[in-house]
Order: sequence, then C-alpha cells, then structure tokens
Amino acid sequence: MENFIVSARKYRPLHFNTVVGQGHVTGTLKNAIKNNQLAQAFLFCGPRGVGKTTCARILAKTINCQQITPDYEACDTCESCLAFRKGASLNIHELDAASNNSVDDIRSLVEQVRYPPQSGKYKIYIIDEVHMLSQSAFNAFLKTLEEPPSYAIFILATTEKHKIIPTILSRCQIFDFNRIRVEDIAGHLAHIAEKEQIAYEADGLHLIAQKSDGALRDALSMFDQIVSFSGGNLSYQAVIDNLNILDYDYYFRLTRSLLDEDIPASLLLFDEILGKGFDGNNFINGLCAHFRNLLVCREERTVQLLEVSEGIRQRYLEQAREASTGFLLSALNIGNQCDINYRLSKNPRLQVELALMKMCHINSVIQAGAAPRDTPPVADEGLKKKRVTPPSPPSGTASPEDRLNPGSKPEDARTPENNASLTEPPAPGPRPAAPTETAAPTGPAPAPAPEAGITPSASLQWKQIPKMKVPSLTGTSGISASKSAPAEQKAGDSRESLPEQPFHEEQLLIFWNEYADRMKAEGRANIHTLMTAFPPSLGKDFIVKLKVVNKVQQATFLEEKQDLMSFLRKALHNYRLDIETVLHEGQDNRRRLYTSTDKFNYLAEKNPSLIELRKRLDLDIDF
Repeated sequence: MENFIVSARKYRPLHFNTVVGQGHVTGTLKNAIKNNQLAQAFLFCGPRGVGKTTCARILAKTINCQQITPDYEACDTCESCLAFRKGASLNIHELDAASNNSVDDIRSLVEQVRYPPQSGKYKIYIIDEVHMLSQSAFNAFLKTLEEPPSYAIFILATTEKHKIIPTILSRCQIFDFNRIRVEDIAGHLAHIAEKEQIAYEADGLHLIAQKSDGALRDALSMFDQIVSFSGGNLSYQAVIDNLNILDYDYYFRLTRSLLDEDIPASLLLFDEILGKGFDGNNFINGLCAHFRNLLVCREERTVQLLEVSEGIRQRYLEQAREASTGFLLSALNIGNQCDINYRLSKNPRLQVELALMKMCHINSVIQAGAAPRDTPPVADEGLKKKRVTPPSPPSGTASPEDRLNPGSKPEDARTPENNASLTEPPAPGPRPAAPTETAAPTGPAPAPAPEAGITPSASLQWKQIPKMKVPSLTGTSGISASKSAPAEQKAGDSRESLPEQPFHEEQLLIFWNEYADRMKAEGRANIHTLMTAFPPSLGKDFIVKLKVVNKVQQATFLEEKQDLMSFLRKALHNYRLDIETVLHEGQDNRRRLYTSTDKFNYLAEKNPSLIELRKRLDLDIDF
C-alpha cells in the first residue's frame, strides 16, 4: 500500500517521444530547441488530462539539460535532470493559479524573476490553470510577460482559453492540445498492462478509452479502478460491470428485433435494460449512437470513423449489411425526437417504448412507399369493370383511381374497343349520359339550351360531360370527336352554351352586398370597404362596373375578382356576367388627412373655436 503509485503518475511521460497523441506539439517544441528559437512565453490550452502540464515539465527539463541528446531529448543523467526528477530544481517553479490567484501572488512571482539562475541557462515558471487569475493579477503580470529577462521563460496552462484576456494571449505562443484518439489510449493502456503483467481483453481497453472521452488521465484512473475490481483480470465484462456501461450486445439484439418488426421482443429487452438500473435517456442516446455506427459502416470510406475494437467492428459490418440506409436514417430521426421529448414527458418510459414501436414499423412503411403505384392499361372488359370499384389500398398508399378526379377513368384505358364505356355512368356518382352516336350531323353539334331556373350545381354537373377526351371514331357513323363534343369546349363558344338569365341592378346589389358582408365576417375589411365605397353599376352585355379610388385598390380587387365573379354568376344564373374596374374621376380632388396636424386643421376649419381652446389650455396636437 505504501509503495503503490497510481498509473497516471507512475507512467507519466518523461520525454517528448513518450507523450501520447500530441505529436504536433512535441514536434514543434523540439524544433524550437534545435534551432534555439525559444519564445519568452508559451500557452498550452486544451481539455483536461491530455498532457499540458506534462509537456510543460518536459520542456522545462529539456532546455536546462546539460547533455542534451542528438534527438533533442533530456539525458536524465546530468545534475539538472536529476534535480528535476527529485523535485529539487531551483530553476523550475510551478504555481497553481487556482489557489494563488491574487495580485500579491503575482507580485511575489515577479520579484523572483529578477534573480538569475544559479546554475543552468533558464529559469522556467509554470503557471497551471492560469485562467483562474483575477483581472488585477493579469494586469500586474502583463509588463513582466511582455519584457522578461533573457533567462526567464513562462509556460502557462489552461483548460479555458476564452477566459484569458486578449493582452495575455497576444504575448504568448499558443499551442492547442487535442483530445487523444481512442486507438492511442487503448494502445497505451495495453502497454501498461503488459508491463504490470495484467491480463486484459482488447475490447475492454477500447471501452475504457471510449469512456474517457479523449482524456488519458481519466483512462488511467479507470484502468486502476477496474484492475482492483477484477483482481488483475481486465476483461470486457469487468469493464461493463464496473463502469455501468450498457453492453454492445444489447444494441445488436435490439436492432435485430427492430429489423424483424418484433415489437414484443423489443419492449421486453428494454424492460430488461431498465431492470438493470440503466436510465432510459442514456439508453436511447446509446441506441442512436449504435445506428450512427451502422450508418458509418454502410460505406467503405467512412468505416474509419468507427472507434471500436476489431471484434466489435466485424459485428457492426455484418449488421450494417442487413439494415438499409432508409431504416437507419428514419430510426435516427425517431430516436432524436424521443431524446428531445424525454425530459419534458411525465411518462418518459412511454416515450422510449413509443419510439421502439415506431422503429419496428419503419421497414413496412418503406416497402409500402416503394410499391408500384401505376397499373398497366387494361383492355379486357371484365378486368375493366373490376377497376371501376377497386379494393381499398393499403394504409399510407393511394391507388391510381384515388389520384384521379372522382368519377373519371384513366385515359390509357379508353381505347376504340372499349369506347362504349364512356357512355356508362362512373361508380362515384351518377352523371347525365353523353350524346349517343346515332345522330350524325354534318356541322358542329348545337349546344343544348338550359332550362329556365337551372341551379348552379346542376349547371356544373352538366358542364363536366364535354371535358372527357373522346378518341376519334371511324366506321359507319363517320363521327369525329371534335364533332360529337359540345361547342362549349372551345373558348370562343363557351358563353353561348351557358345560362344567360337576365337580371336587374337591384338583384345584383342584393348578392353584391351579401358577398361584401361575407368578406367582413372573414376579417377581410379591405375587400369589404372596396366593394361598399361605391355601388356597382350594370352596363350592357351584363358588364358590372365598379369605381375604385386608385390603382392600388384596382390591383387588390383583381385578386378577388374571379371568386366574386364566380359567386355572382351562380347566384344570378348568368355566365356572361363580367366585372370591370373604373378609376374614380374625382380622386385627385379628395383631401387626404394623414398626420395629426392635418386632422386638427381640418376640424378647425369647421369649428374655429378649437384654435382658441388649444391656445388657452396650451395643448399639443397628439392623438
């Protein structure tokens, strides 16, 4: 017990080439030593446990080494190196700014800088957690940091660079330390396990490396903890049991159940996970990470983004072949929504269970969406009759008949052989029969005159018949499609075939005001005002004229014109009715009151006593 030293201290790097995962920093520092281009101040910043203080100590030891190696590493045999290893070096001073952050502490350090080293070239000051210094301490440190003596070098270390004032940053060479890669941490742990003669499994070391989140010191602390827990046998199961990590196997089994659309198995497996004490939110996040890894394995170029051991990697590659990209993307979206709603829900377990049930149906939805939607043309009469009343399509899909207009048939089924079906009323609702083929007029067919008092709905139903495209008919009848279709199919003759019941201006005003009141009820006050400002007038050929004040009102009315015209035509049974806008001639003579002053002057012209009242009471025009 007395001789035990934690791995983070026992295996702390002593040379640049033993630092794990920070080659860009160590390489730059060694080149600076080689070229004798050392800066007066360094700032090492990065996450915790990645080697900032370690590199600062190695740099301090190396630049004072009396017998530096050809590789520009410390020799560890000279007087300076031995004093450093014993912690008795007078040239290297360490200050913890977290507990020594006052102005007096910095002033004491500045006083020490005045004295040159007794032995060696440099005096090195390592200030850890420098962001904890107070504002006044930073200011007291500025001048010394900018113009230190030639023998003084400052090495600052921090995890929060953004808290350091810019004037300090501008005086330092800044080195950003990266999070250490999972492979590098796992390899370093394996090296220590071999030295300590500890049995280990590679999967267990990878799991420790992932849990450490790029911090080697955290990984070494977990390594010591699990070695004590397992009695020197660092297995994958021991890591899972000690660190409370959900096993990969659970995610592989659950994904298998989701792909098989086995809802009971998915819910039972989730219940088993909850029974072992795992949080539902951590579970859903882990499941999303599992889907992400499967998605990464779908492409050979992105497999390198998978940070797991080789055995787990093979399992990911196998399951990635079974899961489609659409399934994984949809499952990730569902899992992300569950994560967002989890903390807000009063029943968080239900949120996860609903997400799992949705994931079980992803493949069904994808297959239903990929099913063919178009059926080939049918010429057989018996099959054609079946397509008139098709069976209801699966949930989430639409049959071709549903996408057509009600009562219409696909044009590709209308061949000359089954043209007789055009005269049959379609299934959704009855329609009047099309003109028969017995009559063979030599000219265009006359439009049937509508009966008096025909309703708009009946007129619309009657109009739908000629919209059907009839193929050309050849044979004994000699009738072409253009001759059998009503004359209203042509734009020039459309009005002649529609009702033209006469009406009076009084009737027009009734329905005009009815539409204006409807606009007011719907909150469209601008249309109501425009329609009621001037009464409409009825001209020749059923042309309704409406006065507008300006072109803005004219443009506004044009947007509503079609709806209003359609309403009036149906109400008055006259489809020749049209509406024209006319600019009001007296619009320029109308006085516009925009400001408060204009309104007051207008009222004062009618009642001059307002001017006297304003002067006596010393009032301002503000209303």
